[in-house]
Amino acid sequence: MITFDKVTKLYDDRTKAVDQLDLHIQENEFFVLIGPSGCGKTTTLKMINRLIDVSEGNIFIGDKKVTDYDIHELRWNIGYVLQQIALFPHMTIAENIAVVPELKKWSKKKMHDRIDELLEMVGLDPAVYRDRKPAELSGGQQQRIGVARALAADPRIILMDEPFSALDPISREKLQNDMLHLKRTINKTVVFVTHDIREALKLGDRICIMKEGKALQVGTPDDILHKPVNPFVRDFVGAHRQDERIDLESFVLPLDGTAVSHRLSADASLAEVLEKLSQHEKILIEKDGKSIGLIDRQTVIEYMANRLNERGREHE
Repeated sequence: MITFDKVTKLYDDRTKAVDQLDLHIQENEFFVLIGPSGCGKTTTLKMINRLIDVSEGNIFIGDKKVTDYDIHELRWNIGYVLQQIALFPHMTIAENIAVVPELKKWSKKKMHDRIDELLEMVGLDPAVYRDRKPAELSGGQQQRIGVARALAADPRIILMDEPFSALDPISREKLQNDMLHLKRTINKTVVFVTHDIREALKLGDRICIMKEGKALQVGTPDDILHKPVNPFVRDFVGAHRQDERIDLESFVLPLDGTAVSHRLSADASLAEVLEKLSQHEKILIEKDGKSIGLIDRQTVIEYMANRLNERGREHE
């Protein structure tokens, strides 16, 4: 769907923001770019819709270079959500959502129906919100409108540049959960930039960890956690703590009658759990000779994401 072929971005001061980047983002994939500040993740995102131009190499959408598209056509067909929500303050919510459909000359009825559909999709009652102004909404509600506006003209690709980072923790958690629901229903290719490893693990189908303009590792959350390619990635995701003991009892899933032959003790280390889950989808957890529940890969990924988030708060 989106291919980076030896892409480099070199600024006038000779700063190399992106360095010989090769990536392939699959159709309908939720692809996360993450890394420390200055690693090139936002530059990489903005080169897709040509907010920043490539210095060397090529970016393709399908079989066509992004530089071969009419720039207006390119941007109309790529939704964009950013941290600074940037709704037009003098326009109603409905008018904000309709910006690109109006440019594409949709009929009034088609726009009306699409606005209502999108407001319902992001959990806002059209009868209540369509005629309000942005200032009448909370930050979380405004960001929902930002997502709805990006989806308005039914683009194939959505770019999201740290869209939730300015929100309070409760609103952020809610919007992350909303995105999990949306990614199962909207069938879009989403490229998502974040600095929060918990968010990346929670949302991404695949994650690209960047440093100094290079992609150090691209893989599923499972890959990133189980098989970090170097010490930087291992430290970045906290995988060096795999010898710690974890409280399996606190997050086991209920026994559901599924026949599971692979077992672990409730006092197993994180490394033991990850090793077992690299081979099997589910594991039966036992304590004092009795089965107390099941764990699966997603449950452990969410546990590790939460632990990483807690450590981040401890150092704030």
